Amino acid sequence: MFDLPKFGDGICLARMAELLERLCIDRARLQERSLAITGSNGKGSTAAFCAAIGHAFGLRTGLFTSPHLFHVNERFQIDGVPISDHELDGLSDRIATAITAVSDKRGERFGAFEAMFALACLYFEERDCEFVVFEAGIGGRYDPVRLVGSYITTVTSVDYEHVVLLGNSLELIVSDKSDACAAGGTIIYGENCRALRPHLMEYNRNRKVESLFVRDEIRIGGESAATDRQRFDFAFGAHDFRAMEVALAGSFQLNNAAIAAALFLRWTERARPGEPAVGIESAVRNGLREARWPGRLEVISQDPFTVIDVGHTPDGIRQALASLQQIYGKQNWILVAGVSFDKNTAEVGAALAMEFDTIICTAAHHKGGDPAALAATMHRINPHAHVEIAATIEQAFSASKALAQSRHSRIYVAGGLFTAIEFAALVRGLEATTLPFL
Repeated sequence: MFDLPKFGDGICLARMAELLERLCIDRARLQERSLAITGSNGKGSTAAFCAAIGHAFGLRTGLFTSPHLFHVNERFQIDGVPISDHELDGLSDRIATAITAVSDKRGERFGAFEAMFALACLYFEERDCEFVVFEAGIGGRYDPVRLVGSYITTVTSVDYEHVVLLGNSLELIVSDKSDACAAGGTIIYGENCRALRPHLMEYNRNRKVESLFVRDEIRIGGESAATDRQRFDFAFGAHDFRAMEVALAGSFQLNNAAIAAALFLRWTERARPGEPAVGIESAVRNGLREARWPGRLEVISQDPFTVIDVGHTPDGIRQALASLQQIYGKQNWILVAGVSFDKNTAEVGAALAMEFDTIICTAAHHKGGDPAALAATMHRINPHAHVEIAATIEQAFSASKALAQSRHSRIYVAGGLFTAIEFAALVRGLEATTLPFL
């Protein structure tokens, strides 16, 4: 879409502010209408839940997420519909022209994600979206999403990721993500942030940011799961919603659903005071039940039965695996694993190796790490497993399918987003090499 590097020069906030001004973005209106979603895992699902609730409430709802899976249009949605190619091309030209002017003036290069964030702002403003959900790219302190200045934000979870940019401790990482919230706002923290509560209460105190935590102020109970849905009870403040349903698989989705419900309740309190409680509860129920988000424990084939997960941090991978086993059982799986070259192979291997008897290690075309190194890690951790190396995702696809059919086994694809999505592309009959990742 843009002839730009992935990242621009240094910190982007000043040039992004100038770009939004040149595009005549009403940032004050955007601030009042928006939520910002940050976190290590669960951002996409939580953003999808929020957008589905807003749509169910009758609001024209914009959703900006990253990364996309198959088409860049997926990043920009209104009421669940991705932007058309025609609109995307037109807005891209306008953004590119504005970026050239600002870059020439400031002597700075923009990054591709910055350009896409600006495009989302322009798209949602010109379509007069009444409710907008922005997912951060990396962190929150210097991410473009900070330009939204949202009063209602979340840190869905925290794990070790992008440590060169965010810091090498969970305290540093969660602090960076928390800075997407405007002073005087509210941050909803996911369940795995609770251990950091003392730090976060002090970190947010001087900006008068309210810190709320899933399983503390936001209560979950009555959890139950089946293959096609999950149920849970939700309580927050005066709200007590029983037997909420979620179609997304994985017990970790209850954390994300609870965050989304609490975010929307806080947003309506601020942006639309006086709305009837019964209408809000109905929207939350319908939105959570109808929300869909591909890539997380997604069944992509029935013959052989194949599940993919795009989780890419150790905690996210472990949670997805635990949910896979809870839903479908532990036995009779073939693991196809691949790790991006910028991820920690040892940590990914430790999260997966012991749970599988047959493992095929491979490399995605985009950012794929060394499959031999991953295989060595898997064999060291689980010397009893049969570990194979498939140099390409196409070889892994063919080998796993043949094995699964001969053994009447099932396939689980995990370890990183690009591995999972390129495998899913092959299932769809697409060329994995042609997927336009950023």
